[in-house]
Amino acid sequence: MDHFSRSWTALRTAVGDLTDADMARPSGCAGWLVRDLVCHLVIDAQDVLITLVTPADTEPTADAVTYWDLVEPPTGDDPLDALIPRLAAAYGEASLLKFHLDDVGSAAGRAAELADPAARVSTQGKVLTAGDYLSAYVLEWTLHHLDLVAHLPAGRVAGPPAETLAVARALLERIAGTPFPASFSDRDALLAGTGRRAPTDAERVELGELAARLPLVLG
Repeated sequence: MDHFSRSWTALRTAVGDLTDADMARPSGCAGWLVRDLVCHLVIDAQDVLITLVTPADTEPTADAVTYWDLVEPPTGDDPLDALIPRLAAAYGEASLLKFHLDDVGSAAGRAAELADPAARVSTQGKVLTAGDYLSAYVLEWTLHHLDLVAHLPAGRVAGPPAETLAVARALLERIAGTPFPASFSDRDALLAGTGRRAPTDAERVELGELAARLPLVLG
């Protein structure tokens, strides 16, 4: 639960530090500007709020690892992916989009802090404990924090905290069923592991059999 709060607070703080020019730069999500990614985060925050107030009375069917499905890389044909840029542009002023994220995001953060980790919640046809659901989102927040700063000038906006990078890497390794080489930094393991950048030839040698299974596209 603490990792959720730290990763989400860090991401929202980074968004708050963005300038209008930053919002118009490309993000690490192919085809999306930074403002599009921020709009996606608003929807993510809404999903957190909805899930935490959607109780389930059956046994969990998933945990923080199996919450994630491995899917095909996006093609741009998904209706929601196409909707996001139009929705982001409809805000007009970047300040309005940032305000909306701060408003809904703060509520999602408070709801997470108040949640009983053992409570069962339902989302996407799966039942999880609230603790597992929020733990899964540490990976979501951390990857999108990396996406947010991917094309910003170095040092303009702070990246994810080292602690949550390590937690996200550990979760990705559990999803992969094997660790990344120790020579990979947490950031590089997350970027190369999820296809946000291609491994170098030397990294592919180190990855061994895992290289053939990359990227791990999470859905």
